[in-house]
Amino acid sequence: MAPKRFLVVRDAAPDGALHGAVVAMGNFDGVHRGHRAVIAVALERARGLGKPAAVLTFEPHPRVFFHPNEPLFRLTDEAAKLRLLASTGLDGAVVLTFDAALAGLTAADFVARILIERLAVSGAVIGFNFHFGKNRAGSPDFLAAQGRKYGFAVDVVPPFEFDGRPVSSGPIRDALAAGRLDDAHRLLGFPWFVSGTVRHGDKRGREFGFPTANLSLDAACGLRHGVYAVRVGFGGRRYDGVANFGRRPMFDSGVVLLEVFLFDFAGDLYGKSIDVAVIAFIRDEAVFASVDDLIGAMNDDAAKARAALERAGDIFPPI
Repeated sequence: MAPKRFLVVRDAAPDGALHGAVVAMGNFDGVHRGHRAVIAVALERARGLGKPAAVLTFEPHPRVFFHPNEPLFRLTDEAAKLRLLASTGLDGAVVLTFDAALAGLTAADFVARILIERLAVSGAVIGFNFHFGKNRAGSPDFLAAQGRKYGFAVDVVPPFEFDGRPVSSGPIRDALAAGRLDDAHRLLGFPWFVSGTVRHGDKRGREFGFPTANLSLDAACGLRHGVYAVRVGFGGRRYDGVANFGRRPMFDSGVVLLEVFLFDFAGDLYGKSIDVAVIAFIRDEAVFASVDDLIGAMNDDAAKARAALERAGDIFPPI
């Protein structure tokens, strides 16, 4: 059976495929376990009503719009978020541009103009702490009242916990910033990953016997600088490897890069898009007394990465 088509609609009334959908509303940064709990309720409600299920989300992240000078470590950029959402069984996503016009809509106007006139929703599902509209006046209670007024179902999902811990994007960012990947992965439900196009570097790794595929990540990326065991996907295949994220203090040029060495791979990756799942933290970046000491450490890192990846099994994000 062919996979279900995942439709993405931007700033427009959806066609028949998503018209009258049950929408899960939110930012969905990371598409973590808590988000998936909200999506599961939307899927169940949509099945009961015989309607499509979709997310209603916003780009850029509203926090970036309201505080443009405050860097935000996003767990997923828009492309990664949509790829993860497509894996949940949803029929599609409605992406609204978060700009001054949208930010200025009152909660009542958001319901009337977006949910009713544009989307003709059959239902709306939100987390317990989701607010919308100008000055965040649209509370869960307000949305429930609007549902009764206009005749659409409203579900408010209570706080979601995993292993006795509340799940939200903030603690996941904190865990990644501290190098606590196990914590981050438990809350996400899968390994955290980044995607990008391989760029040319200084080719110093090639001189040391460790040719790397280099990615420039968003400047706000808060992942702890250091060495990691990684799993890389491209071209329909996966490869294990070891990576350094940071400034490479032995040869600091001021540029932060993710440099990935793939085990048992020979080929040219320049210009290709790859996914890098960060599986285990190995060590912080360090300055070594000599290049020979650095190469010795790199060999040790590779051995530790292989062992960590073997322990981790065949895990990879659902993308």
